[in-house]
Amino acid sequence: MLARNASEEKKSSSTPPHSETKADFSESMEIDVSEITQEKGQESWPTQASPPGPSEEVVVRDSKEGRKKLSRHERIELARMFQNAVSSHDWELAENLIVLADPHTLNDSLCISLDSIWFLSSRQELVGITGLITKIIAYGARDFTRAALRTSFLASCVSACQSRTMSLTDTVSVMAQRLRERLLECHGDVILKAEAGVKVQKFTDWALKCIGFHTRCKGNSARQGTSVEIQLQLIAFKTFLDLAGNRLTGRDFTEAFDAACFPLTLFSSSFNPGWATGISAATVQGLLGLLVEGGADNVNQCFLEASRFGSTELVRVLLQIAQRNSLDVDVDLALGFASHYGKINTMECLVEEGNTVAFLGPLMRASERGHLEVVKWFVNRGCRDMELCLALTAATSSSQVQISEYLLPHVPQHILSALSIEILKAAGDRSGGSLSGVEFLLKSDFLGDPAATYNVANTIAMSDEEGILPELKSYLCEHWSESAFREGVRLARLHHLNFMRILFRGTSPICLEDLPGAIRIAIGYLPLYKDCVEFDGKLLSQKLRGRLVEAVRMIDGFVDDGVSDGSEGLKLLAILERHLYPFLFRPPEMNSLLLCNNNHNNPDNNNNDNSLNR
Repeated sequence: MLARNASEEKKSSSTPPHSETKADFSESMEIDVSEITQEKGQESWPTQASPPGPSEEVVVRDSKEGRKKLSRHERIELARMFQNAVSSHDWELAENLIVLADPHTLNDSLCISLDSIWFLSSRQELVGITGLITKIIAYGARDFTRAALRTSFLASCVSACQSRTMSLTDTVSVMAQRLRERLLECHGDVILKAEAGVKVQKFTDWALKCIGFHTRCKGNSARQGTSVEIQLQLIAFKTFLDLAGNRLTGRDFTEAFDAACFPLTLFSSSFNPGWATGISAATVQGLLGLLVEGGADNVNQCFLEASRFGSTELVRVLLQIAQRNSLDVDVDLALGFASHYGKINTMECLVEEGNTVAFLGPLMRASERGHLEVVKWFVNRGCRDMELCLALTAATSSSQVQISEYLLPHVPQHILSALSIEILKAAGDRSGGSLSGVEFLLKSDFLGDPAATYNVANTIAMSDEEGILPELKSYLCEHWSESAFREGVRLARLHHLNFMRILFRGTSPICLEDLPGAIRIAIGYLPLYKDCVEFDGKLLSQKLRGRLVEAVRMIDGFVDDGVSDGSEGLKLLAILERHLYPFLFRPPEMNSLLLCNNNHNNPDNNNNDNSLNR
């Protein structure tokens, strides 16, 4: 109901629908002040109608109908008496009151009578209420649209309440909260959403009060109806539809179907598991089936909306309705909506009962949005290798590093190797300016071979292909290319030269050349060490690697111009650590012990370096 354009959105894109606030059925479900009263003498429920003007108090004769028009006060009193007669099954009194009713009150009486059918429990009651409805229509009731929409809404609430897991009072507050959440998720004018929210809340409150009133009249709680009672109720509704005939249009049936589905989405959090397959759902299933037979054509729209909001039990009901009536519902698109909003239980239902296997689109969207639980669900359900690869690309392009980290081990290595260039190019093209996902793949050594990973990055950086994103080429050229490694070496040499000049030619009163070697090395190279540690990956960027290789060569004499294995960065960092005091890079609790061991094993720590101690 709040999302009307689902089928249109499928044509344009698979992005979940932006729900539009709609309260068409609300306008047709106008509640008269006199319809429900708790007990004789108590105040009636609030009305939607505006306060009467002075002219409404005037009683006049309707020349066409031969019956007078009642004042507002008379309508209220007549409706109250009629309600009490119906609830007490005093059919004779109810029929006598019909004779006194004007057209407006006849329409109200039709609604009151039709509402009571969902509380029938015997064949005598069925005969009484159907006879009463027949007489009301014969006397001139014509507002079949309002009666159909209102009773469909009420029937749905009755069916849901028969299996609720909380008290009626708690259900009211839960439904109000669910309504607020749904309106917040909808896009549209704030004022229109607020007005729709007030209307829907009003009708929801009315339905729950109506349920409470009828159950009190019967002297029991909202128990589950028996199969016989449900059959009687559906016979009564079918009788009304037959009496209405072609005065109910296809649009009326469609909106009544919408009205019946809507409260089930609000009740969904209070359903017992398996509600849709139990007797409590039989009434609403029968009601929806009759509405489809009458011409309702929005089963798929309601199905998609139920999936989008995670109303799993309603999804089950609508799947059954579609199967029984040979209707098509788009389970693939529904899975996309459910996954987009993280409705795991609904996704389970769509796969197991709707038999959808179209995982690629929903998996990619979940990867782009960073929905880790949804991605895990798809992977655990079983995805093809190429689907996982495309999902990894989608996560990388959206800089969803957590998703990329989860998916990377699940993609076979031969696929990554074959598509490595295309993966990086596609991730860059759709990155939106952030290349953190690309950086993650490279520093994670996504090909499982440092030489191959560096080579792929260098190939793209040096490529003349016009289709490559300029920002991606620039980033790879600056940090991951062979020229970046050479630039790192150059910067390290320049840094070392400048540090030597400061050390031996500087005029600082600290006398740096008199400090221990480990301190001098820390002054010169601790920032580089921290940069390497904070890079946090299996591979260092080529530029950072060049700086580290040259720094270790200057300090220790270590030479390794090639790319050995994935542990090269750790090996070089370990060499650098040997020339630093442990308290500079170890946890505080380990400092004392390691410092003692370091001094014991290296009594002449000042002479460990080749150049800084000259």
